[in-house]
Amino acid sequence: MAEMNERYLLDVDNISIAFGGLKAVDHFSVKIRKNELYGLIGPNGAGKTTVFNLLTGVYQPDAGSIILDGENITGRKTVEINHAGIARTFQNIRLFSNLSVLDNVKVGLHEHYKYSLAEGILHLFKYRPTENAMDERAMEILKVFELDAYADFRASQLPYGKQRKLEIARALATDPKLLLLDEPAAGMNPQETVELMDTIRFVRDKFDMTILLIEHDMRLVSGICDELTVLNFGQILCQGETKEVLNNPEVIKAYLGD
Repeated sequence: MAEMNERYLLDVDNISIAFGGLKAVDHFSVKIRKNELYGLIGPNGAGKTTVFNLLTGVYQPDAGSIILDGENITGRKTVEINHAGIARTFQNIRLFSNLSVLDNVKVGLHEHYKYSLAEGILHLFKYRPTENAMDERAMEILKVFELDAYADFRASQLPYGKQRKLEIARALATDPKLLLLDEPAAGMNPQETVELMDTIRFVRDKFDMTILLIEHDMRLVSGICDELTVLNFGQILCQGETKEVLNNPEVIKAYLGD
């Protein structure tokens, strides 16, 4: 087990969950290496987002285990799992639209930069140095994503593609070990998708990040994912290297449709 935990950042073993007797996810297992870019694909309703909800504590598995970097996080609450090192984005962008771009990133930093309630209300002692440090760190992250020029804009004022980048930036501000991206290319035009592919690769390399993504855009999946798991009706249909999986006849029949 120790050797496995050194090799794999995420080790999911036979997790399952049922809703009203219907198995939404049935004996799902996956092993993801550190610094890997891994894809989870499948038809609508296959159980992909349910897997993300199990990994992040939104749902509790009926069976199975989830090991993150050697630590058993099975059944923990969402906040605890985030502290353990998993951050996620959502298919529908969930930014604080009326807050500034800078403040959206600072939301992700608050677990690492703290002061007391009284200090915050009265602006005493640690408040100003802490806020200054958070501003500096948030600007560093925004600069990585070429969003520093928009720091004072409201998040809602950003173009769609930049909102996606901001959501990823905010997730990275929590300093995760594993980043979950739920359909990051949803709603993007082809040029935005190409830029997103470059951004995801950059995040993996710049932050030494491990990334698990759900995506329907096969050009993005085939262009950046090292390995894939295909879900169908809550069960694993195929797993392996991306090219081999996408050429699997069962995958083509069930998902790609040609």
